[in-house]
Amino acid sequence: MTKLLIVESPAKAKTIGKYLGSEYKVVASVGHVRDLPKSNKKAINLDGFVPHYEVSAGKEKILHEIGKLAKKSDEVLLATDPDREGEAIAWHIKEAVDFGRKPVQRVVFHEITKDAVMEALEHPRDIDENLRRAQEARRVLDRLVGYDLSGIIWKKVRYGLSAGRVQSPALRILVEREREIKAFKPERYFTITAETKTSKKAELPLVCSVEPAVEREAERIVVVGKREPWNVVSVEETEARRSPRAPFTTSTLQQTASTRLGFSPSRTMRVAQKLYEAGLITYMRTDSTTISKQAIGQIAGAIEKTFGRELVLVRVFTTKSKNAQEAHEAIRPTNVFTRIAGHTPEEKKLYSLIWARTTASQMKDARVMRTKILANTTSRSIPDFQANGSRTIFQGWLEADPDARGEDVELPKVAQDDKLELINISALEKFTEPPSRYSEAGLVRELEKRGIGRPSTYASIIKTLEDREYVTKENRNLRPTDTGEVVSGFLEDNFGKYISDTFTAEMEDKLDYIAEGKIGYEKTLSDFYKPFGRDVKSKEKLAKATTLGSADPKMKCPKCNGVMIIKLGRSGKFLSCSKYPDCDGSLLIDGTETPKDKIIGIHPNTGREITLKNGKYGPYVEMVMSEEIKNEETKKSKKSKKQKLRRASVPKEIKPEEVTLDQAVHFLSLPRELGQHPETGKIISGNIGRFGPYIVHDGDFRSLKKPDDVYSIDLNRAMEILKEPKKKRSFTRRKKE
Repeated sequence: MTKLLIVESPAKAKTIGKYLGSEYKVVASVGHVRDLPKSNKKAINLDGFVPHYEVSAGKEKILHEIGKLAKKSDEVLLATDPDREGEAIAWHIKEAVDFGRKPVQRVVFHEITKDAVMEALEHPRDIDENLRRAQEARRVLDRLVGYDLSGIIWKKVRYGLSAGRVQSPALRILVEREREIKAFKPERYFTITAETKTSKKAELPLVCSVEPAVEREAERIVVVGKREPWNVVSVEETEARRSPRAPFTTSTLQQTASTRLGFSPSRTMRVAQKLYEAGLITYMRTDSTTISKQAIGQIAGAIEKTFGRELVLVRVFTTKSKNAQEAHEAIRPTNVFTRIAGHTPEEKKLYSLIWARTTASQMKDARVMRTKILANTTSRSIPDFQANGSRTIFQGWLEADPDARGEDVELPKVAQDDKLELINISALEKFTEPPSRYSEAGLVRELEKRGIGRPSTYASIIKTLEDREYVTKENRNLRPTDTGEVVSGFLEDNFGKYISDTFTAEMEDKLDYIAEGKIGYEKTLSDFYKPFGRDVKSKEKLAKATTLGSADPKMKCPKCNGVMIIKLGRSGKFLSCSKYPDCDGSLLIDGTETPKDKIIGIHPNTGREITLKNGKYGPYVEMVMSEEIKNEETKKSKKSKKQKLRRASVPKEIKPEEVTLDQAVHFLSLPRELGQHPETGKIISGNIGRFGPYIVHDGDFRSLKKPDDVYSIDLNRAMEILKEPKKKRSFTRRKKE
C-alpha cells in the first residue's frame, strides 16, 4: 500500500522523507497553490462573499505532478503547517487536484521529528472547515478593505498609494508617536553629581536624588556641597529574585531577536522557518507559552546533565493571549540536548537564543543583592545623594542565558556615619527628551498589546510599511515618511473608526470566533462590509486633497512673494505657491530654497554635460543629447534618436547634494536593453518611471518590486516576470451614462 504525503516546502519534505519508509512518497506544493486574482476586486462575489480562486502562476505543473502521483497511491495525506494558513493550503490542494475517490485526510504535527510525525500519521483527520474558513475570511476581508481604501486614496491623495485593514492601524500608531515628538516641548533641569572617596580611598560616585528645574537651586546645592563635610547617611542591602521568562512565542521571539541579534521580524521568521523545516525547533507561529510534559522532562534532564540537578525547577507557564489559536506549544528546540544547531551563522544564533530561553525557563531563580547608599553633608540642608549597585549572588537560570544577566555594579564597603572625602561636585544642564520612536521590536510589542493583527502577521505588517515607503529606519527605529503621515492623516480624518484600536482588535476576535465555530463566515463579513461600503461610497464626493494646509505665514513665495501652501511630492512634503500654476515658485518644507541646477561633470562616453536638477517628482540628472551622436546609447530605437534629453531620477535613498559623476552615469544608463524576447524577437528593456522601476516588452509594462533591481535584472528574470499574470488596475473611472 502506497501513501502520498504532501507538505509545503521541499526542505520540509526532505526532512520528513528521512523518517518514513518506502511506502510513503513525500512531495512539496511549494507554498500556496491557489489565490485570489491579483489587482481584481471582482475576485470576490459580494453576494455571499464567495471568493473566486485561480491557480497561482507556476503551480499548474506542481498540481499536475501531485495528481499523477496520487493516481499511483492508495491514500493521500495533507501534512501542511498546523495553523490557519496550513489548513487553507491543504484545502486548496484538495480542491485543485482531482483525487477521485481516494481517501484524502489531514495530519498535523508541531515539530518535524520522527516521533511527532509517526504519532500524527496514527491520527489522521478531516480538514478543519472552521479553521480554513477563518483564513478565507481574513483573506477576503483584507482584499476588500485594502482595495476600497486604496482606491479612495488614489483618487483623493495620490496615485499609487495604498492602505490595509491591519497595516493602516500600525501606521497610525507610528504617526501618533511622531506627532507627540513634534509637539514635545523640552523642559530644563539639572543633574548634580559628586565624586567622593571612602576612608579607604575607594571611589564612590554619587548622584543627587533631586533634579532641580531652577538653576539657582542647583547652584545652592553645589555651594553647600563644596562647603560642608560629607558622610554616609544609610546603607541598605536587599536580596531580590529574578525569575526566568516564559519560553518564546512568535511575538517574544521577534522582539528578543531584534534587541539581541539585530534581526528584523521578517528575518527572524525566515530563519526560524528554516530551523523548523530542518526538524530543529517546534512550529514558530504560536501564541502559546506551554511546553508539553514530555518536553519538560527532556529539558529537566538536559539541565541536570549540563548544570546540575540543584538548578532544576520545573515551571508551568500559562498563556496570556486570549486567542492562542495557532500551534499548541511554545517555540523550543526539538532536542534540548543539542546546544548548537543550524547550517548558517544566523541559524546558529537564533537557535542558541531559543535554546537559552527554553532551558532557562525550567531553572531556579537567580538571586541578586541590591545595595543603596545615601550620603549628604553634615547639615543635611540639601537633598540626599545616592549610589545604587547590584551583584549576582546565585546564578540560577542565568547559567543557561548569561546574555540576560547585565553588568554587576559593585559598590565599596561603607557603613552609616562613615566620613567621605569630596573630590568634586558639579551641576549639568539638561533638557527633557521627547518619547522615543518605536523600534521594530517595540512596534511588535505594541501591536500585540493592542490586539492588532496576530503573531504570524507582525513581520509582514512591518515589511509592507517599509516596502510602501511609509516608514524608514533611523538607528533601528521606525520613522514615518511624509507620505506615511499624509496617508495616515487622511484615513484618520475620513475612516478613523476602521483603523482604530478597538475596531481592529474586535475584528481579529471575530476571525478567531470563526476558527472556533462560534460565528459564521458570511454574517461576519456582511455585518462589516455593508456599512463600510456605504462609508467608502460617501467619501467619493470629497474634494481631492491637493494641498495639506497652509504654510507658516512667514514663508513667502520666492518668485511673487505670495502665500505658500504645503503639498506632497514624490520626495515628500514641499511648499508651493498658492497661485500655482500661474506661479511655479516653490521651497523645501523647511523654507529653504529648492536646490538650483548643478553641473556634475562630463559623461565619459558622450562628452556631454550632466546636470543635477529638481523637478515635480523629485531630483533627477539630465544630459543633453544630439541627433548627430551615433553611439550605442542612441541606436536603441527611432524614438531615442529624436530625443534631445536623457533624464533619470535620483534614488530616494541618495541625497541629491551627494550625487557623484559615476552615480549620475549609472543612473543615465537607463533605459537598459535586457535582450530579445525569444518568441516575439522584440526588445525587453528596463527603466524607472513616475511610479518606480519597471520592465517593458511590446507595450506590456511590469513594475519591479524589491529585491529585483532595474540596474541589474537580467533577461531570464524579466521573462519570469512577464510570464506572471498581468496585474489589472481595479479602479477605473465610471463611464458617464
